[in-house]
Amino acid sequence: MQRRGPDDEKAALRQPMPTELLLRPNRMRRYLLQRLVQLIVLLLVGSVVDWYLIYLTPGSPVYALLGTNASPSQVRVLKRSLGLDKPLPVQYVTWLNHVLHGNLGSSFISGLQTTTLLAQRVPASLQLVIASFVLGLLVALVLGSLAAIRPRSVVSTLVSAYSSLSLSLPTFWLGIILILIFSVRLHLFPGSSTYIPIWQHPMSGLKAMTLPVASLTFYIGGIMTRFVRAALTDALQEDYIRTARSIGVPNYLVIIKHALRNAMLPIVTVTGLQFGTFVGGTVITESVFQYPGIGTLILASVQQHDYAVLQGTVLLLVAVVAVVNLVVDLTYAYLNPRIRYG
Repeated sequence: MQRRGPDDEKAALRQPMPTELLLRPNRMRRYLLQRLVQLIVLLLVGSVVDWYLIYLTPGSPVYALLGTNASPSQVRVLKRSLGLDKPLPVQYVTWLNHVLHGNLGSSFISGLQTTTLLAQRVPASLQLVIASFVLGLLVALVLGSLAAIRPRSVVSTLVSAYSSLSLSLPTFWLGIILILIFSVRLHLFPGSSTYIPIWQHPMSGLKAMTLPVASLTFYIGGIMTRFVRAALTDALQEDYIRTARSIGVPNYLVIIKHALRNAMLPIVTVTGLQFGTFVGGTVITESVFQYPGIGTLILASVQQHDYAVLQGTVLLLVAVVAVVNLVVDLTYAYLNPRIRYG
């Protein structure tokens, strides 16, 4: 029996994947078409659920505008002018027809278009979400990798403690604690955050969003650290890792080029699943810090029973989460070309 040498092992590691296992363009197009159809169905179902759940909440925008002492005739007139006197299915079909034409309706309270209000708030929330999510993933990759490489060290113990703490502390509670420490006592950062585009005023923008970003980063970083650590630990125990080390590949290349790349597959999947929860945490955190984003817009719409703004905002969030999950699936296919979509 012929024994394989180091050159044969290196060649095996570099061996290309069979052509029949690669993702073909026509399969990719078919998969994209299927996912787009699923996205449309999801948005339709989400709009129905969103619509009826909002109307099941107690209260009415009529009384938010007229007050509780309004006469029955005043209530009837305002309901008719707002279109709230029609049956719910009729109201929904009318609203959906407007949405399909790019009109998300107008605020019952301010009279502004929902798209105008979203255009004012989306950049603020986008800046906060991107900064927090990217920092959280970087924290998770660094801490999770250190814990996986040295599983019985002090660093691993501290990383485990951090992950458990991030799961047990709600984001709104952590935000309140950060305000008490760094704003009320130390006067280092403002307690209520304002939106300052970071590309226009970098230092002022960073200072204004430091506390909400720290709260969200602590949360998402701790959750993702657990998954990075578990995925990298499993990858380091695979046969190809031992083979790479046995032929003299440097340890840092083994971890970065081989182990971490394969560990990214489950990490990417979990990232997409956690994004929806992260968006929900962002809404609450914005309310705690009075950050002028989508979260405070949702809170004000709920308090004022501003149905049109609330429905349009929630529909936008559902669409964003669905698109992010689609991007995650495509990224998964890029990282693992052996996946075949039927």
